Amino acid sequence: MAYFSGLSDALRITFVQMMIVSFIAMVIFVYGMIINLQKWGAGVTGYALEPEAGSKGSAIRFLKTWWKQVTEVSPHGHGKPILEILVLDILFQRRILKRSPVRWFMHFTIFVGWMTLFALSGMMFAVEMTERFIELPFTAEMFREFLQLPNDIFGYILLVGVLIAIARRLFIKEVREASIMYDWVLIGVVFIVTVSGFVADGIRTGDIVWNIGMSGETAMAYAPPAALFHSVISLLFCIAFIPYSKYIHIIATPLAILANKGGE
Repeated sequence: MAYFSGLSDALRITFVQMMIVSFIAMVIFVYGMIINLQKWGAGVTGYALEPEAGSKGSAIRFLKTWWKQVTEVSPHGHGKPILEILVLDILFQRRILKRSPVRWFMHFTIFVGWMTLFALSGMMFAVEMTERFIELPFTAEMFREFLQLPNDIFGYILLVGVLIAIARRLFIKEVREASIMYDWVLIGVVFIVTVSGFVADGIRTGDIVWNIGMSGETAMAYAPPAALFHSVISLLFCIAFIPYSKYIHIIATPLAILANKGGE
């Protein structure tokens, strides 16, 4: 089974090769998460306590402590139902909304776009894997076409959020002065990932907005490497790189909010 992406139209990568690359990205991600969990669980047995002297970090200890904080009744009487926290504090990010509607809209569009595209990719992967073992009432290619519209919609949602983030760093003095090169690199990578996805799909389908003037044989020549570039950079920076960058906050922040039982 050949994928559309590859070094050229004649050298497309196979399903197995793509799965190997995906597996490597997931291993890097999981390893980084284990390191983070060990760091967070370095002997801490309760909220706001210091790590035990000379203790070795334990991911299991952290997860047990975190789960205890999530499930125990707050001694101070505060705390909200988990469902409310998940929906309002984590999904809709109401705490950011109270501080700045523009900043909230930026975070919300990036979060929703990123996570939905990730989920859609996971669904596509599940269908492709299932199709190899059992016969489905539809093909993977049919399912890919079915996901075309939601992929486009949430891709544009992500792009809007990224453009707002770039504009804030360019035109808002406080944000610009607080930004370092590392921040620019991170948002730049997300911008490249987003745009490269549109470009790769535009070259493949002939979309007039994103095919950058290519047609016929030229598009056939550049479509596979464009798709390969998008696939690899997405796996590296949207999955593998997360535990090693500031983007770890998309995992750490919800964990902290749940452990603190919400709050304003």
